[in-house]
Amino acid sequence: MSTIEHWIGGSLTAGTATRRGAVFNPATGQQQHEVVLAEPADVDAAVAAAKSAFASWSQASLSARTKIMFNFRELVNAHVRELAEIVSDEHGKVLSDAAGEVQRGLEVVEFACGIPQLLKGDYSDQASTGVDVFSFREPLGVCAGITPFNFPVMVPMWMYPVAIACGNTFVLKPSERDPSASNFVADLWRRAGLPEGVFNVVHGDKAAVDALLEHPDVAAVSFVGSTPIARYIHQQASATGKRVQALGGAKNHAIILPDADLEYAANHLAAAAFGSAGERCMAISAAVAVGDAGDALRDIMTRKAHDVVVGPGRDPRSEMGPVVTAAAKERIESLIGTGEQQGAELLVDGRGLKVPGYENGFFVGPTVIDRVETGMDVYTEEIFGPVLSVVRSDTVDAAIELINANPYGNGTAIFTNSGEAARRFQRGVNVGMIGINVPIPVPMAYYSFGGWKDSLFGDKHIHGPEGVSFYTRGKVVTSRWPHVEAAHGASMHFPTAS
Repeated sequence: MSTIEHWIGGSLTAGTATRRGAVFNPATGQQQHEVVLAEPADVDAAVAAAKSAFASWSQASLSARTKIMFNFRELVNAHVRELAEIVSDEHGKVLSDAAGEVQRGLEVVEFACGIPQLLKGDYSDQASTGVDVFSFREPLGVCAGITPFNFPVMVPMWMYPVAIACGNTFVLKPSERDPSASNFVADLWRRAGLPEGVFNVVHGDKAAVDALLEHPDVAAVSFVGSTPIARYIHQQASATGKRVQALGGAKNHAIILPDADLEYAANHLAAAAFGSAGERCMAISAAVAVGDAGDALRDIMTRKAHDVVVGPGRDPRSEMGPVVTAAAKERIESLIGTGEQQGAELLVDGRGLKVPGYENGFFVGPTVIDRVETGMDVYTEEIFGPVLSVVRSDTVDAAIELINANPYGNGTAIFTNSGEAARRFQRGVNVGMIGINVPIPVPMAYYSFGGWKDSLFGDKHIHGPEGVSFYTRGKVVTSRWPHVEAAHGASMHFPTAS
């Protein structure tokens, strides 16, 4: 049984911790590794290494930082397959999906390679007589990232490339359920030439999280996870004066209008609901069928759900893998049962699925539930599994009101051939990321990612321009260099531009 250790100050270490966590292969249900779980002393060591490295890294030239970013980009690109295999073995998603995750993370690395342009300041010559004003942005210091199990490569890459390129140092606390990818990435940073201590990985549970939130030398915290934990992260870190961006959960809706191409919509709904076993904060978990679209959509989605090939992530024939843990499987299946008990119509039941040769795997099949009402648990809970709830609505305006009444505001979509309906939707819905005939509207890296309402705590979205703003703070300099012979006394009045 191999042991996954921390990466602190440029090398692996078991630290001081005596506790261990189990890392499973979700397809087999068998433990494959153990991971050390940090105590506060281990977090102290990682933050100390990052703080020490910040003194020189923050002063490194933009050219030096950019060179390392490009080196890192090339190394990640050369090892997409290995990273995808690690993700598949510990998370369960199929290899093609895992490789797509790495590629989306690489987009943020590529965005960060343009840091010289992104950190350009402003300059006003002769703002007042003989006075110039200019601004620039500086790094914050030690930044921490606390990331979820569902995207062990991509979500951390939403954070640390931008933070590091801006001159910060970084401590990553990945999910203890699939920790190996973070150590693999740490070694790629080493090979790229990143100085020791600039990037650190601390594995652990709530003890490690709380130590990061309370540490006086941590300047900023980025988080992606469930809404209750996002709220906790924001409250605790803000109370200690840290800058915080905490992205929470979601209940993403897709509106399907009668004029939509239902075959097209159903194909994309199936991918958005069942891809990655539904373990995405941008998964579509509620399809809102408007008017006459309802019965036709239910028939097509039933067929699409039955057509999904479920199997181990390493099998190239598999389109959907297992969920991450036995506990996740149990929770998802319980919610499916509750939906049926509360009066919803179970069209496709994914409970009890057994994949030949992988009978102990954590598999839940694609599930479609019709006639779901907004008070049912399958609607109110973020299921985080391959479950699509079909909700009926009489009009597009009623569907928009339904979405706006939901406490989450992460992502949403509409399927229609009406430009008027699409425009009404995009302007009327209170959600941060919107797709028009696009089911999972995750923006490109040069835009920023984040939702509204209970899907975001803090005022800055992740990566893109808002990511650069989050990981830096501005300075404005007002400068005068008077001729000695023209120097004169200062006025007691408030300065004006003259």
